[in-house]
Amino acid sequence: MSDSEFPSLDACLQLYRQMQLIRLCEERLAKSHQQRLIHGACHTYVGQEAIAVGVCAHLRPDDAVFSTHRGHGHALAKGLDPHQLFAELYGRETGCSHGRGGSMHLFAPEIGLMGTTGIVGPGILQAAGAGYSFKLLKTDRIAVAFFGDGAVNNGAFHEGLNLAGLWKLPVLFICENNQFATEIAFRDAAANPAVAVRAAAYGMPGVEVDGNNVLMVHEAAATAVRRARSGGGATLMECKTYRTRAHAEGMGDFTYRSRDEVEQWKACCPILQLRNRLLDEKSASVSDLEAIDREIAALVEQSHASAEKSSWSDPATATRHVFAEINQTSPTSKGIDASTRSRELSYMKATLEALTEEMAENPRIFVLGEGIGKRGGNFNTTSGLFDLYGPERLRDTPICERGFVGLACGAAMAGSRPVVDFMFSDFILDALGEIINQIAKMQYMSNGRLRMPLLLRGCIGVGHSAATHHSGSYYSMYAHFPGLRVVVPATPRDAKGLLKTALRSDDPVLFLEHKELLSLKGPVPEEEYFIDFGKASVVREGKDVTVVALALMVHKALVACDVLAKDGISVELIDPRTVAPLDIETILSSVAKTGRLLIVDEAFAPCGIGAEIVAQLIDRGFDELDAPIRRLNGLHTPTPYSPSLESAVIPNAETIARAIRELCEE
Repeated sequence: MSDSEFPSLDACLQLYRQMQLIRLCEERLAKSHQQRLIHGACHTYVGQEAIAVGVCAHLRPDDAVFSTHRGHGHALAKGLDPHQLFAELYGRETGCSHGRGGSMHLFAPEIGLMGTTGIVGPGILQAAGAGYSFKLLKTDRIAVAFFGDGAVNNGAFHEGLNLAGLWKLPVLFICENNQFATEIAFRDAAANPAVAVRAAAYGMPGVEVDGNNVLMVHEAAATAVRRARSGGGATLMECKTYRTRAHAEGMGDFTYRSRDEVEQWKACCPILQLRNRLLDEKSASVSDLEAIDREIAALVEQSHASAEKSSWSDPATATRHVFAEINQTSPTSKGIDASTRSRELSYMKATLEALTEEMAENPRIFVLGEGIGKRGGNFNTTSGLFDLYGPERLRDTPICERGFVGLACGAAMAGSRPVVDFMFSDFILDALGEIINQIAKMQYMSNGRLRMPLLLRGCIGVGHSAATHHSGSYYSMYAHFPGLRVVVPATPRDAKGLLKTALRSDDPVLFLEHKELLSLKGPVPEEEYFIDFGKASVVREGKDVTVVALALMVHKALVACDVLAKDGISVELIDPRTVAPLDIETILSSVAKTGRLLIVDEAFAPCGIGAEIVAQLIDRGFDELDAPIRRLNGLHTPTPYSPSLESAVIPNAETIARAIRELCEE
């Protein structure tokens, strides 16, 4: 390292101070784990301090850090108050996540700590997403992803680095190669155990450094940060290091490595290396360093003591922040009355109109998907928008659903409003972990400090001999998970109003559009309007039986209603429009009038949305029923290809009419 690159004495002492802070915090936490003050896992960062400190020394508070289950060091290096770290691991209200996260889920977005995670890989994608937001918003902020050697064998590594390299995103990818992924040696898990050289495959520089030498890390990070801030794109840094404690406190440590090996690496301690260099070069005195040691020891002990005395997290807050509690961007519902002028639009054009209006209104909206740029989308969902907004806001992606969904998560965390157009609902299943473990939980885990204004849209439903990989619906599955809004419109008018609401929501929304409805035409108001989530539509009033139907089944049921009306059977038809939230009140009111309920759903019956409606109706409206509740569903089978087989597995107007007749006869 040249003298020009050597940090000043004050900077070196700050590096020493920060590494010592991490070390003493971790040693105190290890003791606290033995004392059962920590109630779950505790993964310490002992031995790796030089990496977090060397990198974070170059970051501003508004730069974003995404970390791992071994994230205490990154949190402290980014500026987290050690009291907040201790209190979080002790499950106390003053913890950085207010007791929601513990060791593996640390959030402090106010200092740029965007979260640590117990899942391997998502932080790589989220950092790329934050980088995308920073680039879209024309700032010089950067994002940093810390991850272990185990993550480089994960698909998120390939997809995240490919996207960052492709779009020249301002991201640092920091691989902390501590030789073991849990208890599996990296040499036994990687066909190519050299991480840094992999950067060339993604069009970015790769740098290998001694991760136990804080000055080398500091110098390499300085170059990477300058590159990112100046628009040069991402860098992959492989920092060779070693964790000298067990994978997690309380775990056995010497079935997969030897005591001698651990002792050899302890001799390479990053703190000891810097200390010796400062003393050897007479840059600092023993008394200087001992003063820092005493200062940090007192701070750590004070932080531990105050955290232990802090109040427990309030049980009354256990369900807070599942959804955005104050949604500043959401509109008030604008009513549609008889005076509102309408025109005939197709479902597809109605949603395109909604997206066009909202993109003009909000420059933070951008769309990700395969073929959504110049081509305008497989279903013309973005037709004409590329010419208006260009590639940054209409971004064609590689085929990497986990990658661009995880990127969208990070982008939403960093202040933009991504729209993911995934074409068919079957495709998005490759990103299920990102949706359920990250997107759905982010507001909750951050104690409401991070918003997730993310729209995921695509086609569902059986039709056109699309067979089993292009015909799924899956809305019942998504409705099961807290934190997700799930919308299933059936008409052009509802599709536009609900999509505009989704594009103003601070919650993640799955907007699922039946492909057999895209060409359907219907009246759409000319004036701006929004439709609230959780408010069902009474499509047709009746007095003899209530039918609840979704998506295409609404239109099949309408045909059945017309047939039955000729025989004097009056059907009240309800379209929930959203399955999360689900408007049970409207269904209850209808059943109180008719006494009978049939639920028609193209999706599978077991554990479906119909089962949820039945359970709630039995619980709250049993006395209103004059007959058992019935369900009519698609058959419990993958979707076949042949038209004769395809038509046999889903309800049609005839089978719906028959089910209604039978129910009325009970």
